[in-house]
Amino acid sequence: MTVVEPTTSNRQRQWLALSLTPQLGPTRGRRLVEHFGDVERIFRASLTELEASGLPAASAQSIALGKSYELAEDEMVKTAQAGAKIVAIGDPEYPPRLMEIYDPPLALRVRGDVSILSKPGMAVVGTRHPTPYGLGMAERLSCDLAARGVIILSGLARGVDTAAHRGTINARGKTVAVFGTGVDEIYPRANKKLAEQIVEFGGALISEFPTGTFPAPQNFPIRNRIISGLSVGVLVIEAGEYSGTRITARCALEQCREVFAVPGNVTNKLSWGPNTLIKQGAKLVATWEDVWEELGSDIRLQIPPPEALATETPQAASLFDQHEMPAQERKVYALLRADESMHIDELIEKLDGRLSSAEIFSALFELEMASKIRQMPGKYYVRSM
Repeated sequence: MTVVEPTTSNRQRQWLALSLTPQLGPTRGRRLVEHFGDVERIFRASLTELEASGLPAASAQSIALGKSYELAEDEMVKTAQAGAKIVAIGDPEYPPRLMEIYDPPLALRVRGDVSILSKPGMAVVGTRHPTPYGLGMAERLSCDLAARGVIILSGLARGVDTAAHRGTINARGKTVAVFGTGVDEIYPRANKKLAEQIVEFGGALISEFPTGTFPAPQNFPIRNRIISGLSVGVLVIEAGEYSGTRITARCALEQCREVFAVPGNVTNKLSWGPNTLIKQGAKLVATWEDVWEELGSDIRLQIPPPEALATETPQAASLFDQHEMPAQERKVYALLRADESMHIDELIEKLDGRLSSAEIFSALFELEMASKIRQMPGKYYVRSM
C-alpha cells in the first residue's frame, strides 16, 4: 500500500492539533515528533503506542480518539473568522529565528503581514507604569529605529509597550504585537485602535494561544519568550526589580540575543532593571545609533534604508535632548544631516548674521567632542550615524 504524503495543509492541522492537545506543551510536543520521526506518524499511532512514548493518558487519548484533530479543525475556522491565519512549524512562513529558541510555539495565529516575522526586529519592553522620561525614550527610540527599517516588537501592554508601538506607527514603520491572549482578544481594550493601526501600517498581531483565550496573568510571562525569540535584540526601558520585563531579558540572554538598556535615575525604582542589566554587560543606549552600531553587518544588510531617509533625517532620541544644547550648538546641529555632508564654508554662509565664525567653530568642536557630529576630510561635517 502506497502511503500518500500529507499536504502542507494537513501537516499544518497536525501541528495545530498537537498544540491543542491537553497536557502537551511545545517542548513535549516536539520531543514526541522526534520520537515518532514525523508529525503525521503521531496521528497514525495507536493508543498503546502513544502511551508507550511516555505521553500522559489524557494526551494520548485525545490524539488517538481524534479529539485533538477536531479541536484543530474548530480552531482553524475561528482563526479565519478573526481575520487571522495559522502558521505552524514546518510552514515556509514560520519565522526561522523563532525556531532557534528552546521551546518554539508549535503553531501561531497571525493577523497582518506574516512576512515581517522573518525580518530583523528589535524588541522594546519595559514597565506598564513608566515615567514621562521612559515613555518619551520608548516612543522616540522606536520611531528612530523604525524609520530606518527595523521591525519593532512588543506586547501591546500599557506603558512602554504602547509607546513603542505608537512610536513605530508615527514613523510609518512596521511593528509586531505579541499577545498573551487569543489573537482576537485585544488587551487592554484601550489599545484596540492601536492594534488596528498596527495591521493597517503593515505590521502583525500574533499569538500562540487559541482564539478566545482571556487575559490570564500566567499567559504573559509565557509569551515573553516569543517577543525575544523573534528579535535580534531586546531593548529594556524602565523596569522594576520584580517585573515581567526581567523574564524577557532573561529569555533574550538564554536565546543568545543582544540585550540593550536605557539607563535611568538611580533614585527611581524603575531604573533598577535597566541599570542592573547595564552593570551585568547590557549595551547602554542613549540614541538609536547605540543600537544600530551593535547590529552585525549581516543583519544590517537585511535592513534596506527607507527612501524617506534620502530626503529627511528624523530627530533622534537621546539622553541629551537637542533642546538642552547651548543655542549656538543647536543652530549648527540643526543644519547638519546624517546622509549628506556640509562644508564649513556653507555652514558659515547659512549662519551669517546669526553666529560668528568663532561661535560656529566652537559649536562644531563641542558637538564633535560629544560624538553628535563627525568631521570628514576637507572640512566637511555630518551628523553621527
